[in-house]
Amino acid sequence: MNELRARVKKRYAGLLAGCVVWLVGCAHSPAQDERSAEGLKQRALQSATIHTELAGQYYHRGQYRVAIEEAEIALRAKLDYAPAHNMLGLIYMDLQEDARAAWHFEQGLGMAPNDPDIHNNFGWFLCQRQPDQMERAVNHFMAAIRDPLYEKPARTYANAGLCVLKQNHFEQAQAFFQQALVIRPADALAQRGLIELDFKRGRLQTARSGIIHYLQTYPAAPESLWLALRIARAGQDVDAEANYAFQLQRRFPDSREAKALRAGRLNHE
Repeated sequence: MNELRARVKKRYAGLLAGCVVWLVGCAHSPAQDERSAEGLKQRALQSATIHTELAGQYYHRGQYRVAIEEAEIALRAKLDYAPAHNMLGLIYMDLQEDARAAWHFEQGLGMAPNDPDIHNNFGWFLCQRQPDQMERAVNHFMAAIRDPLYEKPARTYANAGLCVLKQNHFEQAQAFFQQALVIRPADALAQRGLIELDFKRGRLQTARSGIIHYLQTYPAAPESLWLALRIARAGQDVDAEANYAFQLQRRFPDSREAKALRAGRLNHE
């Protein structure tokens, strides 16, 4: 935390110097006043940007309380800063505070209707927490992909595939995964999606071969170990199931998947 705070202080040093110069000025012409107002706006935007970046770093470390504080500082600096609302949506989603998460995503889109990151994240939220809103979730994914400057279309296609796969829309899911792989052939999320598709279709041997190769190719994650565990159980491979369960609990004890395993919810997705 101290390291991040020091970084902020350094970035603000120039801003504070500018503020002092502005405060000691006496008479201002209309042009100077206009430039001063524009300067204040720029400083507010910089402050909001910096604190939202900090919120993201704390969020990825699992330091949710500090992440919320930083995002709220960003909004105090600039009330209509959509990325801060997006960040708070993600944080509250992780904290299982779904009403707050939805509110922040909606606020963000109200301020930036075409923001692809907010569309993607809100789509994922709806997919995970409101299964009856699946069509709406896919619409948000497609809105993100329509942005020609969006940098992560493969991820969003894969998200859409995983989303519709929850309702066993196999053909649509496969189409989304393949679109992702056209854009990014080694996309891990889409590759895992195709393995889960085989598993759900009852192609157990194909799914088993696929997940073994996947775990040899990509870093292990709670989602992939969970899928491997379910495939092993379906194939009555007791040793493999125990191995995947052990890895999941040892490496990712705080994950939703590990918690589901401890609670005996093997049908968790």
